[in-house]
Amino acid sequence: MIDVQPVKGTRDFYPEDMRLRNWLFGIWRDTARAFGFEEYDACVLESEELYVRKAGDEITGQLYNFEDKGGRRIALRPEMTPSLARLILQRQRALTFPIKWFSIPQCFRYERMTRGRKREHFQWNVDVVGLPGLEAEVEVLSILLTAMGGMGLTAEHVVVHLNDRRLLNAVLDHLGVPEAAHLPVMVVMDKRDKISAAQLAEQLQAQGLTPEQVQGLEQILALRGLDAVAGVIGARAEVADLRRLMGLLDKVGFGAYVDFDITVVRGLSYYTGTVFEVRDRGASLRAICGGGRYDSLLSAFGGETVPAIGFGFGDVVILELLADLALLPRLTRAVDDVVIPFSAAEMEMALELSQALRRQGRSVHTDLSGRKLKRMLQHADEVGAARAVLLMPDELARDEVVLREMASRSEQRVSLRALLSGGAGAQLSDGGE
Repeated sequence: MIDVQPVKGTRDFYPEDMRLRNWLFGIWRDTARAFGFEEYDACVLESEELYVRKAGDEITGQLYNFEDKGGRRIALRPEMTPSLARLILQRQRALTFPIKWFSIPQCFRYERMTRGRKREHFQWNVDVVGLPGLEAEVEVLSILLTAMGGMGLTAEHVVVHLNDRRLLNAVLDHLGVPEAAHLPVMVVMDKRDKISAAQLAEQLQAQGLTPEQVQGLEQILALRGLDAVAGVIGARAEVADLRRLMGLLDKVGFGAYVDFDITVVRGLSYYTGTVFEVRDRGASLRAICGGGRYDSLLSAFGGETVPAIGFGFGDVVILELLADLALLPRLTRAVDDVVIPFSAAEMEMALELSQALRRQGRSVHTDLSGRKLKRMLQHADEVGAARAVLLMPDELARDEVVLREMASRSEQRVSLRALLSGGAGAQLSDGGE
């Protein structure tokens, strides 16, 4: 017998799992559309080159990549932002900016699995392209936190850790780290919560930092509050921008969610400015969501420089958090009608009536199992039917069917002809109950 388990790190979605997935995706889609965003998609297969242009990115070592039969180097997409850049570059001169797009792609990364992290996941990507001001940051963080609210999460549950890559560059400048080393050093810094302090120091020194620079960096990363960091590196435009951004978020009602955090780096090399991560207040899980500004991504692929900002919000970790907080909805299967033929003699009429009811806009399950009536009524309960339509021999002989309201268990007899023609509220016959 073959192994029937899913590939390690991947998931199957049974109908009950799909109900939950569709609920989550529904919140994502409804929130994005409420903010005026449009949905897009791209193929899960991309050119490997799309993800290995930037040396040092951790994601390069996590690719599911291979050579196809035509000799091309291919990868399953590990994230969506490079695909977005590719789509925009194809039509850059024809598009009207700013662009407000979202997608819910499935992504694949071969990485160590922990709680809230698998090797495949779905991810809500939201991006604003072509808007240079902090208003774009406010837009993407507002849509993110509005979706959180739609799931029942408040500022008591989650916090946005906010930073700026330019501020981290200033910190490294202050410590005397050469500019050429900034990016590889940040890739190491992003592992700060995943490895020991000794391992972190060892990897930083491997990038050329002296023990004194490593110590100085740790001291700055231990600071709490924007004022404390500014006191070390001085007044800078990045500090003013972060203060203004936090003020704008407060004005639109999300100030309670936001904290400055100098340790937020984000591991992808293309970030150029604002970076952020959303974490649960209890810090029991990895980052729920992350993103930032990536103004140079399009130019890195040969296009014009276009300002852009966005985030990726994975499904695995948020469902873990909602389960921990008992915020997952109770979702059951539901249909309007179950049409139940009493015997094989009524099967043909059951099929005809079911299709007539569907044309009237109702969701209908036709029970063709041939089981006993009691078991078919139990099944109608199991599938969440609002009512059962019973095709019984005696009633059909009088051109009638029995409508059973599943919640109240009340029954009435109605004209079959009226039901077929759309008269669901047909006049009760004398035999109605």
